Amino acid sequence: MNFRNWQNAQKPAQYRLLAGIRGAQRQLLWGLSITFMDQSRLPPLPMERTKLALAIFVLSLATFIVILDTTIINVAVPHIAGAFAASPSEGTWVITSYAVAEALTVPVSGWLANRFGIVKVLTVSLLSFALFSALCGLASTLEILILLRILQGLSGGPLIPISQTLIMRIAPPAKLETMMGLWMMTSIVAPVLGPMLGGILADTIGWRWAFYLNVPIAASCGIFGYFLFRDWETQVQKYAIDFIGLALLCIWVVAFQIMLDTGENHAWFQSNYILALLIVSITAFFLFVIWEITDNYPIVDLRVLRHRGFALSSLTLFFAFGAFFASLILLPLWLQLGMGYTATTAGYVLAQQGLLGVLAAPLAAYLMKKVDSRFLMSAALMVLAAAIFSRSNFATTIGLEQFRLPQLAIGIALPFFFVPIVTTSLQFAPRTETAAASSIINFLRTLAAAIATAAVVSAWSRETITKHAALVEFQSNSGSYIRRMTQNGLSHGGALQTLDALSWQQAMVLAVNDVFIFLSLILALTAAGIWLLPRLAPAHGPVLH
Repeated sequence: MNFRNWQNAQKPAQYRLLAGIRGAQRQLLWGLSITFMDQSRLPPLPMERTKLALAIFVLSLATFIVILDTTIINVAVPHIAGAFAASPSEGTWVITSYAVAEALTVPVSGWLANRFGIVKVLTVSLLSFALFSALCGLASTLEILILLRILQGLSGGPLIPISQTLIMRIAPPAKLETMMGLWMMTSIVAPVLGPMLGGILADTIGWRWAFYLNVPIAASCGIFGYFLFRDWETQVQKYAIDFIGLALLCIWVVAFQIMLDTGENHAWFQSNYILALLIVSITAFFLFVIWEITDNYPIVDLRVLRHRGFALSSLTLFFAFGAFFASLILLPLWLQLGMGYTATTAGYVLAQQGLLGVLAAPLAAYLMKKVDSRFLMSAALMVLAAAIFSRSNFATTIGLEQFRLPQLAIGIALPFFFVPIVTTSLQFAPRTETAAASSIINFLRTLAAAIATAAVVSAWSRETITKHAALVEFQSNSGSYIRRMTQNGLSHGGALQTLDALSWQQAMVLAVNDVFIFLSLILALTAAGIWLLPRLAPAHGPVLH
């Protein structure tokens, strides 16, 4: 045996396997898949031990701050709206602008990685995210803050798919699922800590620190990550990008989102402005669908939706995640505006749902190998529906302890839906279309969050006004209440103001009850619809017809 043969024999079996499949597609286990056509050289040996642990920590931290920024602002919306003399619905633009911008970058992440190199994209994204986070904290008007949040979302959007792909490159095949599982824990921990951390910052040193917090973390990960991963850089490839499809995508998504965000202020479809946005959105959407179906290199390959299982699982994720995220937005808004709680308290209430969720995630992954995933997902959504429906009997006298049980139930149920739906949805599409399928899944998940935010705030505002109008009619017969208050020392004007404040508070709780009923109905119908999905054999088996 010569020296070269002896040296090859010492390489781990996993690395020899990698060498045997050089140039094959490297697919993601969860989220967006990016295909690398690097035929010129093999990547370095996979990382081991300390270096691998450090790499997973850096990528997890990078992903953590991106996901954190989708929820850390939720409880601070009243503070932000107050700082800029804006309404709560206008304050939620800070959330939706970030979500829409992040959604639009998902389809182009693969192109960016191939065109500039995956490590360079990771580094630039993190440093840009740090820069725009700092500028968000310095914003002097709501309009500037929204613009900077868009730029922040565009910067952070590629980080999740890029991190996933890097893990595929650096982890030994035998440890890949474990490393990916550890990294996925950020998607559970970040939404839990976001509301609590945002509430504490908003109530103490100010909401702007929710943005300043990102700066040292993102900058450190960007600089350190470059030196850690530069040996795993991908070869630059010049692939064509579907600019027309991207432009049409931006037009219909942005127009539709602006319509949702501003419709309440313009009397909805009584306004020519809102009607124009609707027409532009619908027209651009249909042109987008036609173009993407017929283009040779579509930015979003909609043809994968011809697979019934994948199409249904995509709709399931869209409606379920949208309803769930809407509840995340509505609950802290009502607690602060309707009940007078602090942002810290509202964040604490939301954070309770994650306490058991982190522990339940490994169990959900284990049970997927034993039972029908449809049963897990359907049962989980029914628990979510029941927990959210329990909020429909809220009253102004409710105590914080009454939130605990529903929140804990939500925390337990979440992994039993999201782990199976994310893991199994791609199995309905052929391997050659996994990249397109995962792109659509990630896009719809982020778009659902943006649409749900605008829709739920608008619905709550409209319902509150309607309920208040009904209560004002009742107040016409409230002379006895006014006399009683004046006898207790209030002036007539003060009694009227007190009665009006009480009616607004009651209108808010009645409106929030109605919205929670509607959200629970969406979740219950989605739970029933899950049984339309083709059956998947346990342990990631084939589709059973």
